[in-house]
Amino acid sequence: MAENPGSERHPRFDDDLVGLDPDDPEAQAFAEHLDRMQRCDPTFTIEGSLRGVADFAEGSNRAGGLRWWVAALVVCLILIGVLFSAWDIVVDLLAWLGG
Repeated sequence: MAENPGSERHPRFDDDLVGLDPDDPEAQAFAEHLDRMQRCDPTFTIEGSLRGVADFAEGSNRAGGLRWWVAALVVCLILIGVLFSAWDIVVDLLAWLGG
């Protein structure tokens, strides 16, 4: 039984991207980009927040030069904030337990 060659094709090539080659890697990347841009999921849930972090990580991995350094700086600032908050909580906990 022969496989259907268009079965794993992105559905955008039937609607929005008619005429583009579905086997072209650039066209596939553009279809994925359109999916990310039109995503309307709620971002106030844990899943939405994690999806946003994953999108940020994927975008920063694709970036180069100054954009990559800015993304790395943002990540470092977030980590510094988390470490400072954790340290402050530990110090307050130890003061409460000792006092």
